[in-house]
Amino acid sequence: MAEELIPSTPDEEEQSAKPRKNGLYPEVSEELAANMASGWADTEQRDLSPVEQASYAAGRRAALSARFPGERLVVPSGKLKTRSNDTEYPFRAATEYVYLTADQSEDGVLVLEPVADGHEATLYLLPRSNRENGEFWLSGQGELWIGRRHSLAEKAVLLGIRTGDVRELPTALREATGPVRIVRGHDAEFESALTDKVTGERDEELRIYLSEARAVKDAFEIGELQKACDSTARGFEDVVKVLDRAEATSERYIEGTFFLRARVEGNDVGYGSICASGPHATTLHWVRNDGPVRSGDLLLLDAGVETTTLYTADVTRTLPVNGRFDELQRKIYDAVYDAQEAGIAAVKPGAKYRDFHDAAQRVLAERLVEWGLLEGPVERVLELGLQRRWTLHGTGHMLGLDVHDCAAARTEAYVDGTLEPGMCLTVEPGLYFQADDLTVPEEYRGIGIRIEDDILITEDGNRNLSDTLPRQADEVEAWMASLKG
Repeated sequence: MAEELIPSTPDEEEQSAKPRKNGLYPEVSEELAANMASGWADTEQRDLSPVEQASYAAGRRAALSARFPGERLVVPSGKLKTRSNDTEYPFRAATEYVYLTADQSEDGVLVLEPVADGHEATLYLLPRSNRENGEFWLSGQGELWIGRRHSLAEKAVLLGIRTGDVRELPTALREATGPVRIVRGHDAEFESALTDKVTGERDEELRIYLSEARAVKDAFEIGELQKACDSTARGFEDVVKVLDRAEATSERYIEGTFFLRARVEGNDVGYGSICASGPHATTLHWVRNDGPVRSGDLLLLDAGVETTTLYTADVTRTLPVNGRFDELQRKIYDAVYDAQEAGIAAVKPGAKYRDFHDAAQRVLAERLVEWGLLEGPVERVLELGLQRRWTLHGTGHMLGLDVHDCAAARTEAYVDGTLEPGMCLTVEPGLYFQADDLTVPEEYRGIGIRIEDDILITEDGNRNLSDTLPRQADEVEAWMASLKG
């Protein structure tokens, strides 16, 4: 990685007649500075059209405006975060910001300014790097270093929203009067600029509203979730085709294989891929992915492609590494499959959110009693939650821009709420027998199985967005055999 030139400070600019020394770099002379400031072609794009998401984002802003009349609303995208010394993590814009703008720029801020008939929205962004003062090549965030960004005029066309220079915004916010709310946790500079104008309680109300507003997906969002699931299915196919290479290396080969599909067809993975082979499958969030992959073991692959618009899938399949379930693996797998079938059947408009969890847990409790691992009756087991030693987690969650979407929603609007058409959630029961669990027969120990699909609630029931991937044990074996072919 190239080392950047050190940008000028105001004091240094006053001494611009003197050459500057920059570590290993030569002096920046007046002649070089003048040369770099001229001779560049006009690259402004003037034939742009709004992105597909722009009209949907405008509707979301209108709903937000109606909810908080007369108040200034501030929604930052966030800043780059340091990974090590002078390198940063890849940037991912804040979910609330993307939802309301369709933009993914770092350092952006959406401001809804109250006016007589609602709000006027302005998207504050960094403009293109200044070539005359050397910013574009002397600054580490200059375009010579990180690539061209859209001009403010270009962004206004693409997103269908007025734009402004974000560098002027902190002062404007400090001088503003009237009630203000900000989405916290993404930009300390703007939170500081509003310290004497905001309260935690009022800001939390804004965050909760934006979380609950995302529960019902619009047509654009449903299309993006379907794209994410389709790409994810292809990523799972990629993994099956290279299981022999994973056996020769480690779980990392599986992780890297799926990641390639995610980067080629989307923006990234939507969360850290869980590529858990053998007893690692009993660790719910196993993301180290550094263990061996062995024939005869099961591979629990929990992964999702994030689209270029940042909507993510979340799918799990548990696959026999050698392509065939043994008798015990199949028995446990079939129990989880039946539990998922019961859970999916309970996902429908008008149902309580908790219904699909309860349906899946009942099936698993029945099997645990049947196998002699728990003493019945089943109603007693469920009342005391005894099955949870091996089921461990909830059976699903909302899905969207976040893999665990709508997380700030109120309990009464989410887990105690009612399902509506347009909601999208996961159904993902599992059974996990830890390698050191002395309460189960030895042959159970180290087996972990989860099956997960992304389910859209429709007007008359549901649709499985990830149903191109087989789930039933015989179908899984036939699918793997066809891919290894």
